[in-house]
Amino acid sequence: MQTNEASQESEIKQVIRSLCMMNNRFMNFMLDDNKEAAQVFLRVILEDDKIKVRNVRIQSFIQNIYGHSSQLDILAQDSEGRYFNVEVQRSDEGAPARRARFYSSILDTHFLQPSKLYEELPDTYVIFITENDVLRDNLPLYNIRRRIDENAKCFEDGSRIIYVNSQRRDDTALGKLMQDLYCTEPKNLHYQEFAECMEFLEYSKEGEEKMTDVIEEYAARKAEAVAKEAAEAMAKEKKIEFAKDLLAEGMSIEFTVRLSKLSEAEVRELASKLSA
Repeated sequence: MQTNEASQESEIKQVIRSLCMMNNRFMNFMLDDNKEAAQVFLRVILEDDKIKVRNVRIQSFIQNIYGHSSQLDILAQDSEGRYFNVEVQRSDEGAPARRARFYSSILDTHFLQPSKLYEELPDTYVIFITENDVLRDNLPLYNIRRRIDENAKCFEDGSRIIYVNSQRRDDTALGKLMQDLYCTEPKNLHYQEFAECMEFLEYSKEGEEKMTDVIEEYAARKAEAVAKEAAEAMAKEKKIEFAKDLLAEGMSIEFTVRLSKLSEAEVRELASKLSA
């Protein structure tokens, strides 16, 4: 029993220490109420060392009584009152242009109070950090604003959408930040604002307890994989028994392959064993 518990504990530690910030949940833990870490993200991505983060929250749910509601991965506000929504997307399907547009609009509806003027609407930034180059122009960063077609001037309405291509991991400040997103060892991080938090989450008992939901998610995926493997093994066994019955009744190799869905090599091996 103790051996099994020790093995399970070791496995949990391995899972936690294999996590990086491109894992959505781990990123949330890294930035939850961590103003310094959030500040690094925003300063590097926006190339503005003057940004001072006032507060940062994870998994902020924004209710929309008239339509689709949203749960934002990371929502930060700076000292100037600007709002920054950061989303980590490993799947290309999770970062379509219209999702970025919707997130931008829902920030507007949420942060303009009934008594406020339109001029008081805060500036908003929706930032998608994507595993792949979803916009496919091989740029490290895509800074998107509205513009006037006739003169190509920016239409400054205070909203911006930014796509960050995490595949561009070079020696620039942004490239080093992208390297850190895939880093699993605190000592190898370029930005030390992340190191202390990663050390805590990956190597302390308190950090392990804090990431209970990550461990539970891993356990659920593992249980699902085991169940799937067992089901596939059972299905394969049934195919083999069915093929044996067909061969025993004198059916041809070709006929048995077609009905049992086994490969020809597998059926021939069964046939050779039956005739031995």
